[in-house]
Amino acid sequence: MDLNLLGYQAPSFPVDVSSIKQSPSRSLPPLPMPFRAPLDPRGELQLAWNISYAKQEIYMELQVAELKHGVVLGMSDRGELTNADLVVLWDSGTKSYFGDAWSDSEGHVSLDSQQDYELIEAKEKPDGFYLLFKRPFSTCDPKDYLIEEGTVHIIYGLLDQPLASLEELNLSRIHTGVQRVLMLRPDDPSPTLGPDLQTIDVVAPDVIIPSQETTYWCFIQKLPENMPKNHIIMYESVITPGNEAIVHHIEVFECSPDMMDVPQYSGSCDDNMKPRKLNYCRHVLAAWAMGAEAFYYPPDAGLAIGGPGSSRFLRLEVHYHNPLLIAGRRDSSGIRLHYTPRLRRYDAGIMELGLVYTPVMAIPPKQHTFYLTGYCTSKCTQTALPPGGIYVFASQLHTHLAGRGVRTVLVRGGKEVEIVQEDQHFSTHYQTIRVLRKMVNILPGDVLLTKCTYNTEDRSKPTVGGFGIMEEMCVNYIHYYPRIQLELCKSHIDMGYLQKYFNFINRFHGNEQCVCGEVDVTQQFSQLDWDDFTGEVLDSLYNTAPIFMHCNQSTARLFPGEWEKQPIPVVTSTLEKHRYPCEGGAVPTS
Repeated sequence: MDLNLLGYQAPSFPVDVSSIKQSPSRSLPPLPMPFRAPLDPRGELQLAWNISYAKQEIYMELQVAELKHGVVLGMSDRGELTNADLVVLWDSGTKSYFGDAWSDSEGHVSLDSQQDYELIEAKEKPDGFYLLFKRPFSTCDPKDYLIEEGTVHIIYGLLDQPLASLEELNLSRIHTGVQRVLMLRPDDPSPTLGPDLQTIDVVAPDVIIPSQETTYWCFIQKLPENMPKNHIIMYESVITPGNEAIVHHIEVFECSPDMMDVPQYSGSCDDNMKPRKLNYCRHVLAAWAMGAEAFYYPPDAGLAIGGPGSSRFLRLEVHYHNPLLIAGRRDSSGIRLHYTPRLRRYDAGIMELGLVYTPVMAIPPKQHTFYLTGYCTSKCTQTALPPGGIYVFASQLHTHLAGRGVRTVLVRGGKEVEIVQEDQHFSTHYQTIRVLRKMVNILPGDVLLTKCTYNTEDRSKPTVGGFGIMEEMCVNYIHYYPRIQLELCKSHIDMGYLQKYFNFINRFHGNEQCVCGEVDVTQQFSQLDWDDFTGEVLDSLYNTAPIFMHCNQSTARLFPGEWEKQPIPVVTSTLEKHRYPCEGGAVPTS
């Protein structure tokens, strides 16, 4: 297939690729494709893309190493094969077709009556088949996926036989897979880094990747002796060639400066025999996930490494995703830190927003959607922020397995004024530090609300907050400058009000022998009768009861002040939903 099209209008029926191929065509200038990710574990399907914020469109290029009878690419809420928005290239045995399609709740595929994917080029090259097409972020077609900020779950599949018609296709009967990417990215050019740049590679020490689907590998690396203070101004992934489709994500943590020594370790992060001190290496320095670009700090800020008050020990954590159970593959992947002794004007800092890790914040079982909100109150920002405030330039969202969405919004004078970060298709399996398209200035007296969405339909017992993977978290690690003493701005419900809730629910269900206060909170939650009423009252309690505000300095001590029994911040006006061009909204000028 060789097809070049310009000024092509999508019809309401599939494109006959072979008939268009014969039509006279002008050559298309090559589009830069700055973003890319392997889709399948073998790396035989590659997706590259570019973004036009001016036109609110996304250009995608799909490379297939070996195309037989067609390919399916799609997007769905969480990577399901059902109710998915699809683009399909297929052949009938005599002709090839390209079309916008969708799958129903059974996985049956139908052609979409509104064709919103516009084919630009289809071409066979020495290294495979290339398909170039575009579509708007929003099409206003209920069958189409809305491409927005945050995680996008990409589904893919290859067709190994012809289709007389697209309606013959059922996604459950072909080989498919899922990949997660951040599709919408900042489109600013990479800044120049200047002279005196040095690098440290924090990489796995020639590990043999275990032949199991999921492995978290931990490795302790020592920084040079007496390393003076430097600024990290950029970092990037270093992936062993051939392992691009197996290395899923990587994080580098700084160990606690209080520990004079951390034992050498290279092994599974989940090994019960690993040194306990590894648990005190939690301060995130760098995070990368498949498809992520190099991370640049703003021109006047850098992340301090070395010097007094910092640790000499770093913990590398590499997540290997090996569903094909490939054995004997060696790996030295990790992160390359670019740093300079030429200190920039400001130290960058990392602050935790959201909920404190505590079982007092719980999610009832069998919930399709349940919300928990963590607060950073005006009293805390008034106390801890300098007059000009701080500038947030990136953030890393975090929940555990029940998390489905995270949103941090800035509230000023009772009104929502700006979204700091939002991901309504969040997955704990795809965590990276996301650069904001526009820096957010947080001023003294501002409020930050971090709201997490959970689904516990598959759970029969309540899910409490905590560190375990079956417990839950609601966190946004914001990256900002200039660095200040405020390290944690989080909340949880007042314990006295939660105890009143336990008393009330137990009495309501006729359990007069209330054990409230005699057993821990986790047990009290698990002993409740979990009907709809119990869950609804808990939701109401969390949205109205006073909170304990954790306005913590980097020493882990609270700032001076009264932080218990604080009122929940009042929001009198919420942000209007963004309107896309197909809804009559204006195309942005920037």
